[in-house]
Amino acid sequence: MPLCTFLSGGLDSSIITKFTSDFLKEEGLPPLDTYSVDYVDNDKNFVKSDFQPNSDNYYIELMNNCTYSKHHKVVLDTPELAKALENAMIARDVPGMADVDSSLYLFCKEVKKEKTVTLMGECADEIFGGYPWFFREDALSSGTFPWSIAISERQHLLNPDIANKVNLKDYIDFRYNESLSNVEILDNDSFDTAEKRKISYLTMSWFMQTLLDRADRMGMASGLEVRVPFCDYRLAQYMYNVPWEMKAYKGREKGLLRYIMKDVLPEEIVDRKKSPYPKTHNPTYLRAVKQMLTDIMKDSNAPINFLLNRDYILDILNTDGSAFTRPWFGQLMTRSTTYGLPLPS
Repeated sequence: MPLCTFLSGGLDSSIITKFTSDFLKEEGLPPLDTYSVDYVDNDKNFVKSDFQPNSDNYYIELMNNCTYSKHHKVVLDTPELAKALENAMIARDVPGMADVDSSLYLFCKEVKKEKTVTLMGECADEIFGGYPWFFREDALSSGTFPWSIAISERQHLLNPDIANKVNLKDYIDFRYNESLSNVEILDNDSFDTAEKRKISYLTMSWFMQTLLDRADRMGMASGLEVRVPFCDYRLAQYMYNVPWEMKAYKGREKGLLRYIMKDVLPEEIVDRKKSPYPKTHNPTYLRAVKQMLTDIMKDSNAPINFLLNRDYILDILNTDGSAFTRPWFGQLMTRSTTYGLPLPS
């Protein structure tokens, strides 16, 4: 059968996998094939953080044992991940999310060898309120897009000649206020619902579009059809008007979705804290992309130096990324990904 699912053991992909596998079983069809991505020596090098509290393998096995499915693990190594950065950016057509893009590109290429269509759990966080910025006061009160509150650091990445003429903050402020002007607050909205409605609109209009574009382009560059059931417009419209107190049931991210699934999925899956798309923790990746960028920066006439602040990039290289540590996409891009792509979109 040409259909499969991506399974990380997180809530969202587990929901898609559970219902798909149940359907195939009811129809008397072969078991569902599920796929996950991992990296060489990732368990050995994994470092727990607020944004990535645990690795996926335990939860994937848990789901595989309780569904009508057969699991396949795609393991990527550092050289191919770094080498694929260029192909991933060409597929994206603009600077994107560095190794998070190249990983998905390679992952899709491997899955395409056996399957034609995959379902993934993307968009549940946007629609059900799953991101940290829905709960973090510094993001909520930032006065800008909550996943990109480190604007000055990005401005400093530009060549000073360009930075003097292009003010990123002015443009971002314009788009931010323009977007908020489209948000309709209802008379019966509580304060929390009204504020979260604004964040939801921004997240669905901007952040979600970035992830959908990533999934579509990395998939199609590999010939794999990637589908996102959570992005059904009827579900998005319905959930947009659910009061925040219900959406964040018991004060949890995706609280309502967790409550709905409590008798459907294993308790450990339902209670698992959000963990983003898996990325490599192998230090050899950092060394590889550092060398790639160093080779480029050796040529002071390289075109990139007319766009970016060469001295600042060299400082980032010389400090192993500690000169640039605040993430752009909330929890995805920092340090090693900064090397992969100095200027996030």
